[in-house]
Amino acid sequence: MASFLAVYYPALAVLQTEQDFYDLAYAYLLKAKDNHVHHVELFFDPQAHTSRGISFETVINGFYRATQDAKSFGVDAQLIMCFLRDFSKESARQTLLEAKKHRDKILGIGLDSDEHHNPPMKFATHFENAVSQGYHITMHCDIDQVDSIDHIKQALEVIGVERLDHGTNIVENSDLVDFVNQKQIGMTTCPKSNSFVSADMKGKEITDLLAKGIEVSVNSDDPAYFGGYISENYWALAEAYDLSVDQVVQIAKNSFNSSWISDQQKRNYIQEIDDFVANYDFERETV
Repeated sequence: MASFLAVYYPALAVLQTEQDFYDLAYAYLLKAKDNHVHHVELFFDPQAHTSRGISFETVINGFYRATQDAKSFGVDAQLIMCFLRDFSKESARQTLLEAKKHRDKILGIGLDSDEHHNPPMKFATHFENAVSQGYHITMHCDIDQVDSIDHIKQALEVIGVERLDHGTNIVENSDLVDFVNQKQIGMTTCPKSNSFVSADMKGKEITDLLAKGIEVSVNSDDPAYFGGYISENYWALAEAYDLSVDQVVQIAKNSFNSSWISDQQKRNYIQEIDDFVANYDFERETV
């Protein structure tokens, strides 16, 4: 994780203007369209830019404008603002304060970056404030980190996240697996990036969680760095772990069921999946 962040943050220096942020998001959303994505909940890290002198407005306005323009090619995109956990609590407080005037542009609040010595509880007050302002909340609990299980436990049982990002170490604690199952808390896993951070893509953990009825989904994670947009992540997992059509379909449905869209939108998207599967010639593809 630290080696990735050491490359990731310096590369952000190329983003300077609102148009830069627009171009970045728009290019990603076009790529999402090419991958047959219909709905995107996109993370962004304002502190990575405000800390180097770029205004919050420059960041959010560029990203938001791209999400609005993506509607023209059929991609519904929403933004999730993350706190950087290796920044101070005061920095997170200030970021949430700056976001207030842009409340209509931001769907949820997340937490990412280096977990070492930066547990979820460090930001408990700010997530409580975020919930009081009507935001959805989620947190990264990256794989195979120091105190992974304790961080997952804090995120789920104390902070009360609605979704858990990465988090496959949860299989080490059956009580926490039962907790996410009972609460129907979705888990956003990223097979391709897992294989960079760990020895493998955590496919066994993902399929085990799927078998237990957990709303586990497959996602891309910094795809330009980890070599895989959403289709590559699905393909890599399906090929390496010999997933059945039913398993792949369930993962796709989970992505909508755990998303922050209306129940009617969920039903509509899931019906599209069912219609596609019903009319697709899988035998032809396997010949």
